[in-house]
Amino acid sequence: MDLIPRRFSFDDFFDSFLPDRNYSNMKCDIYEKDGDYHIEMDIPGFNKEDISVEVKNGYLTISAEKSNETNEEDKHKKYICQERTYGKYQRSFYVGDIEPNEVNAEFKNGMLKLVIPKKEKTDNKKYIEIK
Repeated sequence: MDLIPRRFSFDDFFDSFLPDRNYSNMKCDIYEKDGDYHIEMDIPGFNKEDISVEVKNGYLTISAEKSNETNEEDKHKKYICQERTYGKYQRSFYVGDIEPNEVNAEFKNGMLKLVIPKKEKTDNKKYIEIK
């Protein structure tokens, strides 16, 4: 006796339990080296022009967008399987108060590498004289 219907797809079943698929297309490693923070993110299938890196309110946001441009030749295609996705993908990381001009970004072979200088912690403690 089969407990799982033959047409049942495990992929569809687990989709509702998995995090947002946008994250799955932008996997990254974050590490510290030589006093800097490094982010290495896989963004395969995109061109450098499709990617933007922005710093706002202490958050570093990496966005990549790809549109499904169809031409006259594509309209006559009858897809059997279409797994490549199109749309906008985005990841944000809290980085605090950094100087955007000091961030080094490089995109090569589908990998975005960012080097963010670590800001030295300053002691903001101030003493108030008691009279």
